[in-house]
Amino acid sequence: MLLAEALMAGGRRVGLYTSPHLVTVRERMLVDGAPISGDAFALWATRLENAVEETGASFFEATTAIAFADFAARGVDIAVVEVGLGGRLDSTNVLDPLVSAVTGVTLEHTDYLGSSLEGIAREKAGIAKLGRPFVIGERNPDLMAVMELVAIEAGATVHKVRPEEEYGGSLGLKGAHQRRNAAVAAQVLSALPHEWQPGESATARGFARARLPGRLDCRGKWIFDVAHNPSGASTLVAALQDQEPRRPLQALVGILSDKDWRRMLELVNREVDQLWVTTPPSAPPGRAWLLDEVGEAFPDATVEPDFASALDGVQRGAATVVVTGSFHTVGDAMARLPGFPPLG
Repeated sequence: MLLAEALMAGGRRVGLYTSPHLVTVRERMLVDGAPISGDAFALWATRLENAVEETGASFFEATTAIAFADFAARGVDIAVVEVGLGGRLDSTNVLDPLVSAVTGVTLEHTDYLGSSLEGIAREKAGIAKLGRPFVIGERNPDLMAVMELVAIEAGATVHKVRPEEEYGGSLGLKGAHQRRNAAVAAQVLSALPHEWQPGESATARGFARARLPGRLDCRGKWIFDVAHNPSGASTLVAALQDQEPRRPLQALVGILSDKDWRRMLELVNREVDQLWVTTPPSAPPGRAWLLDEVGEAFPDATVEPDFASALDGVQRGAATVVVTGSFHTVGDAMARLPGFPPLG
């Protein structure tokens, strides 16, 4: 989002492809902030249907193809494309980018990427390309070294963001961690060919107006954050401590079973006055956590299997409500609360 906003402020028509989505898949494909229309999505899905079936493409691979087709049809000048999973084998890696970058490495998606941070770093660095700049935002020197080696072997030009470096200007995105993300984004912009660089003034304007639905997204008494791993939960807790929201502070949490939900709940539970746990309706079959097990581990939490009832109950007596745990939880809440569309 930071990159897209800076490039738009510089006068470019910008495509932005991200994942996952909160409420509608159309959120993944934006051009100058506007999502792909329902009619256009249906058109491209129909046109690509045979190719998807013949190749056995996954959902993400299909949406990637739709996004690229949509960007071409809407005439973007440049696109900011987020990798879906890993990097080396991700469908977005068919691109030959002007610049590629890795912001950081966390231990997740271990079924696909391996169980070590070093292995995940190698997979992420697989987006480095011959003759192209590769920006490393990871602070851990050992992981930086792993990615640098992979990038050099690929023939990329390595740019490293100093571990202590953070963006010092005005930011529209909340949370101290976003200053580090903005520093990485600024390095990416400076690594672009000169004719594509938006310049310092446009970068500052773009960074200041950047908004990201569902990421420390404060709307009245509600705070939405898609923290879906311990690192994200820790970041959320740090932001709450910094912002000091009005009390009582209550949290509605729904986490997928393959995440480290015990550690995540420990972090959130220490910061809030009341914890509600539930299962988001859109959670994929087989990945919903077992609420009986959650209740046994956190006996002071209010366990409510029905999502609508939990969403209603967590509001009672609360001055501030945090909704977190996964994209599914935040998206399902936004879809049910009046006036909180994820696209505007």
